[in-house]
Amino acid sequence: MSDAERDQERERRLGLLIRRLPEGFQRMIRRLRQPSARWLRIPAGVLLIIGSIFSILPVFGLWMLPLGIVLLADDVPVLQRATDRVLEWIERRRPHWMGLAPNSR
Repeated sequence: MSDAERDQERERRLGLLIRRLPEGFQRMIRRLRQPSARWLRIPAGVLLIIGSIFSILPVFGLWMLPLGIVLLADDVPVLQRATDRVLEWIERRRPHWMGLAPNSR
């Protein structure tokens, strides 16, 4: 699979997951994922990952970890490959998380 095809697959899978978020979060995540928002995306990703450490507190949670990693993956190639594998696994094993019917692709 070429890099362009891999990028398209990642975008498709992330788009499916983003559609599952509440409307306000969808807009925020789409805005942060734009190439021009790199200066904001990297600190936001780091803060989300750090915030996940405090998941025992009411406002923070483990949900912050994957979101932070996905935001950083746009700028860190090692994280891109890892998120690609996780997104592929989710689509294969837990398609309902992406809003897909079981066994659909």
